Amino acid sequence: MAASSRRIRDYGFSPGVLTPGTRNDLSDIAGVRVGQVTREDGEHRRTGVTAILPHGGNPYLERVPAGLAVGNGHGKLAGATQLKELGELETPIVLVNTLSVGRAVEALVDWTLAQPGCESVRSVNAVVGETNDSPLNAIRRRGLDAEDIHAALAAASGEPVAQGAVGAGTGTMAFGFKGGIGSSSRVLPAAAGGWQVGALVQANFGGTLQIEGLPLGKRLDHYWHPERTGYTRDEAAGSIMIVVATDAPVSDRNLTRLARRALAGLARTGANFQNGSGDYALAFATHPAVRRRQGAGLTEQRTEVTNEAMSGLFLAAIEAVEEAIYNALVAADPATATDELDGSTVSAGSLLDRAGPALSPDVDNGPNK
Repeated sequence: MAASSRRIRDYGFSPGVLTPGTRNDLSDIAGVRVGQVTREDGEHRRTGVTAILPHGGNPYLERVPAGLAVGNGHGKLAGATQLKELGELETPIVLVNTLSVGRAVEALVDWTLAQPGCESVRSVNAVVGETNDSPLNAIRRRGLDAEDIHAALAAASGEPVAQGAVGAGTGTMAFGFKGGIGSSSRVLPAAAGGWQVGALVQANFGGTLQIEGLPLGKRLDHYWHPERTGYTRDEAAGSIMIVVATDAPVSDRNLTRLARRALAGLARTGANFQNGSGDYALAFATHPAVRRRQGAGLTEQRTEVTNEAMSGLFLAAIEAVEEAIYNALVAADPATATDELDGSTVSAGSLLDRAGPALSPDVDNGPNK
């Protein structure tokens, strides 16, 4: 599989009311870098790594404030408790499959200890998130090693974010369709600060899909319901990792509030936050005024966005997350695999193939759907 240039705006939709950034992805936030590695071999391994670096310096020595929100905690988010306690990131954020979290933590610790200036470091809070990309990926085989994590970190750049069935989204599904990595961004008007907010998602969850109010899941008879017969695991289960970044000088307390709003963007798409889902949102700020430099002394003086000025950023996060999820769906190509446990054939079809004319750029999918 490969990244795709397809985006939801190619099909007559323009989610939200704010203006997208120049690239309409996480790379619109200056300094943020994304690196991805995709690993496939035949019909068993279909997985990968997505790494997000907050800036071009040493993230351990120059930490960014961060916040975390949990919609449903059925997941393995390494580093979560220290992140919440201190309100900061000291490593990049790495996304992998569920059973590769341990290997990714080890690799991220090794990477951090090897950075110039970290020769005396004795503790590292590696932040690694995951979703379960089985059965499209033979997850019991892990499929990733330290070299893959290091390769994703080394590949990180400020270039446009590759989307679809790439990186940590290679084997994921969403709403019973092929899912993947999606990204989007928003720019606030000058009167609201002119700041930007970007989002990246690893989409692998269930529910009843709706796009700007268009009830596609219901129209396609493709959704989960507690009394529905014949629904598959793939229509109900799964998780999502959401990463939000902003160039506004936001405190860790308000970044936690921003992360909560990211979950509202997830809800807009029709997610069901079901029992087995790990729904996590991480938000961080890159503005130099709020970075935390190690060895700065007993006190630091900061400039930060006021509570009253957060509303525009809240809206931007909601819209960017919503569109990032749609982009993950339309960018992902279909996939077929053999389940490693029971030998059955597993197929994740393309939303574009299933929805047909409803997602045609020639169809009016405007406000009155």
